[in-house]
Amino acid sequence: MDDISFRSDTVLSDIHLHMPNKSHLMVRLNAVGQPVFVSHFQILWDEDLRDDKHSKNGSEREAAKERDKYCGNWRQEEGGNSSSEVGIHSYTFRGLEALLDDDGDLEVIRKPLQENEEHSRETIHPIILTKAMEDPTEELERHSQDIIKIEHTMATPLEDVGKQIWRGAFLLADYLLWKRDLFRSCTALELGAGTGLTSIIMATVAKTIYCTDVGEDLLDMCERNITLNKHLRNLSGAEVKVKELDWLKNEFCTDPGIPFSWSEEDIADFYDSTSVILAADVFYDDDLTDAVFRTFYRIVHNLKNPCTVYLTIERRLNFTLRHMDISCDAYNHFRKCLHDLENTSDGKMKFTAEPIKPAFPQFFVYERVEQLELWKITTKPLS
Repeated sequence: MDDISFRSDTVLSDIHLHMPNKSHLMVRLNAVGQPVFVSHFQILWDEDLRDDKHSKNGSEREAAKERDKYCGNWRQEEGGNSSSEVGIHSYTFRGLEALLDDDGDLEVIRKPLQENEEHSRETIHPIILTKAMEDPTEELERHSQDIIKIEHTMATPLEDVGKQIWRGAFLLADYLLWKRDLFRSCTALELGAGTGLTSIIMATVAKTIYCTDVGEDLLDMCERNITLNKHLRNLSGAEVKVKELDWLKNEFCTDPGIPFSWSEEDIADFYDSTSVILAADVFYDDDLTDAVFRTFYRIVHNLKNPCTVYLTIERRLNFTLRHMDISCDAYNHFRKCLHDLENTSDGKMKFTAEPIKPAFPQFFVYERVEQLELWKITTKPLS
């Protein structure tokens, strides 16, 4: 299998499209015959920051000073009024900024040609690993607790986009890492976990994570990624439960004969303990968006504790025949669902939605475009 071709109707994530110039390791074919690749992503932080040293200070101002001291890869942009004001400053990863020109376009750095090198572009194929071959990046992984190893596909039909990694997952992961103390020892649910990247990051601080999606092949991939990242600090102490959760069904799957089903004990613990719900970039289809909000609404009404929800979405511009113009239909429908949720008058629960300005550091190298948004929904029982 030297050449891998993708159909014209496949979708490719920008994460894979703009991935740094390195070999993509193809490790296997999944159950439906799609090539599965493995990529490594490094968490970009200092040892002192990882130990949350800044969180031990007695004031926000001192904490900000500590962040400036230890986050050597970040700089504070001009234009803020006070270093203690939340959301005023934005932080930029210098290594990524150096790749941009004056207009903000990505400058591709190419390997200089040798004098005797022909001016032709070589064909590059993925490295196909077998059991007899060792992953050449394995040595790096063994010596670093900050390398996340993710198996994923690189292009899929729209119905399989959960098998790719998307920028919304990185944005949410950035926030979870930045607000580690906020999520420490909590029980969380991720809807539409896909490859499991966000759940893996949450597992570095949380007590229990219910990592959910639908489809045995996708959940197998998700479970494998969780196993591959046991080396991450604190992950070994968290319990990550990979479960099927179909937004189009009103009940949990409890059939013991079906993989990734729920036990009665799981369901009881889930409703008794969950206080955080996560969803990263799952709002790309109107019917699925409706289903997500229905699932979220149904779950929070049955939780024992108040719940906070964190959602990411990317506004994607598309030309539609209906409008004969460029529009953001999926994003507009998402905002409508948010508005309807806030105006729910069932007398049982009050929902409040607010955007979180992405003024926190990037812990991963990706393009944090202005179309990326992070939303927080708080719930308050009325009785």
